[in-house]
Amino acid sequence: MGFLLRWLFAFILLAVTYNPSEWNYVRWVSENWETRTSLAVLFGLILVIAYVLFFTAVLRGIGTFGAILVLALVAAVVWVMFDFGWIDLDNPSTNTWIALVALSVVLAIGMYWGIMWRRMSGQLEVDDEEE
Repeated sequence: MGFLLRWLFAFILLAVTYNPSEWNYVRWVSENWETRTSLAVLFGLILVIAYVLFFTAVLRGIGTFGAILVLALVAAVVWVMFDFGWIDLDNPSTNTWIALVALSVVLAIGMYWGIMWRRMSGQLEVDDEEE
């Protein structure tokens, strides 16, 4: 359940920032910058903080090379799905949603990797404190 929550939060973060529908931060800011500048800045800073938290966790969890590998794996899965005719890549809107899912999977795996590694390896995380 922990991985699904991380994936859902990553997907929501990415989709709120930009998606092909009219309900996203980028479109809202472009239409309301003149009248809602203070809200645009506030929401933008909240999004930046969320991205910094995610990217920091991903870089600490799997690193840049690991993120590239996970992204390559997701791209290969998309390629297989395209080859078998399960998805159609002619629609730009569909491509954007596929990219959002792919990037959210990378972010979720990066966030969850430390927990998964400890479970697989049996490692415990212990803080040394001197008394």
